Amino acid sequence: MDPLEILKNAILMERQGKAFYEEVASVTKSDAVRNIFTFMAKEEGVHIEQLSEQYVQFKNENAFKVKEFPNGDSGFIERILTTGICQQINAASFEAAAISAAIDFESKAIEVYSQSALKATDAAQKAIYTWLADWERGHHRILNQLNNELKEAIWYDNKFWPF
Repeated sequence: MDPLEILKNAILMERQGKAFYEEVASVTKSDAVRNIFTFMAKEEGVHIEQLSEQYVQFKNENAFKVKEFPNGDSGFIERILTTGICQQINAASFEAAAISAAIDFESKAIEVYSQSALKATDAAQKAIYTWLADWERGHHRILNQLNNELKEAIWYDNKFWPF
């Protein structure tokens, strides 16, 4: 596939994710969920900036820009995933459904970027897709951890455990 088409599709995917995260943040009644989705929207904004920069570079010079890419906020998970967060979110609520949908978004992004990195022949192109796939894996891990904590809480509250 043409690198510009890959970049355009990636930018679109990131914009869709950002819009989704912003919408969830704007309607949730949970401060914790608002913080998570506001953070995720900001992260997707960084991805959009990076992909857009690469798009312009490739369109103008038929080459990707070799550069260092920014890192995500590695301390975010410790600040957000507190013991009280599950108390703010019911596992059968809109917020829990949004977290589940976000996991799907991140899974798709990981797959798209991983496959694009595997197919890339240019080292800079491979680097950007590998960076994005790794960053999305971090998002996926955060969301999965939260989702698992929610499931554990509902199982415990509803006495689903056999002991």
